[in-house]
Amino acid sequence: MHVLVSLLAVAALFLAVLVGVDVLGWRWLFGVAIPYAAAAVFLVGVVLRVLSWARSPVPFAIPTTCGQQKSLSWIRQSKVENPSTTLGVVARMALEVLCFRSLFRNTRAELSDGRLTYSSTKWLWAAGLAFHWSLLVVLLRHLRFFTEPVPRFVLALTTLDGFFQVGLPEVLATTVIFLAAAGFLLLRRLASPSLRYLSLASDYFPLFVFLAIGLSGAWMRHVSKVDVPSVKAMVMGLLHLSPPAAGVADTAFYVHLFFVSVLFAYFPFSKLVHMAGVFMSPTRNLAANSREVRHVNPWNAPVPVHTYQEYEDEFRERMRDAGLPLEKEA
Repeated sequence: MHVLVSLLAVAALFLAVLVGVDVLGWRWLFGVAIPYAAAAVFLVGVVLRVLSWARSPVPFAIPTTCGQQKSLSWIRQSKVENPSTTLGVVARMALEVLCFRSLFRNTRAELSDGRLTYSSTKWLWAAGLAFHWSLLVVLLRHLRFFTEPVPRFVLALTTLDGFFQVGLPEVLATTVIFLAAAGFLLLRRLASPSLRYLSLASDYFPLFVFLAIGLSGAWMRHVSKVDVPSVKAMVMGLLHLSPPAAGVADTAFYVHLFFVSVLFAYFPFSKLVHMAGVFMSPTRNLAANSREVRHVNPWNAPVPVHTYQEYEDEFRERMRDAGLPLEKEA
């Protein structure tokens, strides 16, 4: 049911942009108003989420560790698994963000013939890593639409991406990898009964949107052959707050731009915001140095206390009558 709801939602969005652009001629709405609104929602939403996380107190030192903590000088510390310094935290965070280190070591528990068995999940790690890195390369390649002149590293990256020179224009490797990885992540949820049981519409919807973005982008490049100069003129106009009135003639461009806008607007309210949240997680950004530095609970506001001496002074007579021991007599 969750899969069907997400698929129908994406299909409805696709039909909406087709009708809006081809039938009603609302090119300004889908090409200017919606992208600006989506960008505003994205920026404000992400900033508010990060600020709310930053204001959250951390009552306990709860870094996730799985190695030897720093203790005696003759015991070797695991400086990345259990960092006690800022440099160690940075190294662990870099490995997590760039290499998905925790996902690489993740295992899957299953019941087999009444016994609990563990198996590898390296395919999930490979698909997740391929998806995120190919998405990053695609975003960097798109800088050629936002810059003039185009930076040399963007041109070099595009050349390297089309190294195999298949077709004309050549099929870019990251496009294929991105679609294949997104398809794998979707099929993985559909093929596993346990994952289907745990998955919600919010888990399927971003995957369908990513596939719609990738497929519409591939369609523009290899099928409809969109006019790249007009696309760049419109994107540069949007960037400088002076969009051209003519716009772009190809409907596929508006489909692509609309789904990108949907993703941007959806981002702050979804699980996708983990892109920023991973840096704010106390399980990742805290050093495991509780033996060296005392972690002060920010929730411990100053409160009036009643010491035992004051308690005994107040109830001394009753304590004596009850036979309770006293530290001092009246």
